[in-house]
This record gives sequence, structure tokens and C-alpha cells, in this order.
Amino acid sequence: MPTTIFKIRLLPNTLFRFQNKTVKATVAVRPVPRYNLTQGSDHHGPAVRDLYRIRVIIMPESSEEAGQKLKRARDRLGLRYRDVEQASNSIAQRHGNDEFSIALSRLSDIENKGTVPTIYRLYSLSAIYRLDFQEVLSWYGVDLTKLPGDATLVELEKTHTIQFSRLTAGAVQFPLSLDPGIDLRRTTHLSRFIQKWGSLPLMLLNGLDLRNQRFAFIGTEDYWMYPVIPPGSLVQIDETRRKPASTGWATEYDRPIYFFEHREGFICSWCSMDSGNLILQPHPSSMQAPLIFAYPAEIDVIGVVTGVAMRLDPAKKRRGRFVADPEASRGR
Repeated sequence: MPTTIFKIRLLPNTLFRFQNKTVKATVAVRPVPRYNLTQGSDHHGPAVRDLYRIRVIIMPESSEEAGQKLKRARDRLGLRYRDVEQASNSIAQRHGNDEFSIALSRLSDIENKGTVPTIYRLYSLSAIYRLDFQEVLSWYGVDLTKLPGDATLVELEKTHTIQFSRLTAGAVQFPLSLDPGIDLRRTTHLSRFIQKWGSLPLMLLNGLDLRNQRFAFIGTEDYWMYPVIPPGSLVQIDETRRKPASTGWATEYDRPIYFFEHREGFICSWCSMDSGNLILQPHPSSMQAPLIFAYPAEIDVIGVVTGVAMRLDPAKKRRGRFVADPEASRGR
């Protein structure tokens, strides 16, 4: 970081803080021995006693607060800097990685100067202080419960599975009370019948059978099952139902939709069996040709789609041209 010269009235070797438009910063002040302006000798500006060299170290205020929380956790356990250093060395030796070690000077910087520790040192501190690693990350502004939500900001063209692990910490906003006069047999503007909102701890969702459920995102350019499953939809998959059904439905809405994995990616589709081959059948409106795979050598059935969450956005128009070539559609 480049050094900046300021004319200020301060004692040498001190620390002070200033507030700019965006962040708080710690500023180290050292005298510059080449200059010594006497009172009134500088006609170009206000008279000063010394020139000081300012080294600006930008650090978010949250990092300083997090360092103080770690310090309080150490104080509660009665640990000295040397104790933490030795404990971190033991962790580093166990993992065969020196990145887990925390030197005395580094620990002091983390606690008092807001230095952000590496992921390895943060792990060591969490282990030594008996802290929840996910909570410690949140002290530094990394909230793992927001990871799936942040992922939705990035649109991916190819259909893919979602591999975020279940998070039991945190809470979600949930309607706690509905108007008793609501008639769920009729189409209803549900928001008008919500009487009370509240936070529902995610751990209460453990009662749901999430172990046998997986989730996948339909690519923003995947029109294979459009309009039954539009691009950009989120689908729920039951892994316990992996045998393709040949009969048992009356309409296309009753026909099971399966989620498959093949050598070039994933695809959500109807299917049928024919002489050891699995035929993937798109929705007629997609204007795409069926795909044929040797089963089970070339394709794997992950499960049947049991739920769909989709967004109806008329502002996003469907693409004007469709891929009718099977080779071109295999990457979906």
C-alpha cells in the first residue's frame, strides 16, 4: 500500500482513527526525520511542528469486533497467548499442516488490530475456545445460512444438482398465523390472510424427510420439459423411487418425471424403456427430439420429481429458437 504524507499536529508513534465515506481505518503515525518545520516558517499552509508519514491500514469494523469476541472467549477460559500458540501447534501437527499454527504476534493482531485470520487459524481458534465454527464465521460477516440464497444470484444455463448441506442453525421468516376464515379449496391471495409473521428455527424442519430428498435446479436454458417445468425451476427429487414406470397415468400431469444423470450432465424428463434402452421424452412444446441411452450403462436414474418451485415472470420471454438436434441438446 503506498505511503501518504500528511501535515498534522500529533505526537510521534501514536495510533488514531478516522472515518471516511465507506470504512473505518487504523492509521499508524511515524515522524519523517528529513523535515522539521518551525512555527510560522511554512508560508504555503498552516504551521506544523513535524511532518508525519501515515500508513493507512483498511480494516472493517466488524473484524475488530470479531477479534474482541475471540479475546473475550480466551479470557473466559483463562488462556494465555502462549497456551493458544501451543494448542494451535498441536492441531497443526495432527493435521500435518503448519497453516493451523498461530504465532503470538499473529494472535495479538487478530484480537487487537482486527486482522482477519485465515480459514485454518479460525478453525484452530474455534477448536481451542470450544466455539461453533459457523457462528465464528458469522462474526466476520460470513453467514453460511445465506449460501443457498446467494447462489440464486448466479444463473447457470446447465441443469445441475444442489449440494448444499442441511443447515440447522438460523431461522426463516414464516407465517405463524392465518385468518381462520380462509378457504383453501379456492384460489386465494394468501398474503392477505396472513395475520402474523415470525421466525421459524431451521432445526424445527428436521421433522421433514429430507434425508431421502434431493434438490436440483433446472438450467435457465433448459426447455426440455417446458412448460410443465420451466427453465429456472427448483425441483425436489425422491431418491427412493428410481425404477422408471411404464404405465399408471392418464394425463401428462400424472405421468412421473424423473431426474437423470448421464456422462454430459443432468436432465429432467419423461422416459420409457425399449429393448434395454432408456428413451428420454421431452415435452412436445419444447420442440426437441427424444434421446436414447443404453440403460444402465450410459445413464443413471437419480429419482422421481416430487415437487416443483417455479417463478412466473412474463418479463423474461422464451427464447426464439429451439434446438432440435439431439446432439446439441445432450448437454442440458
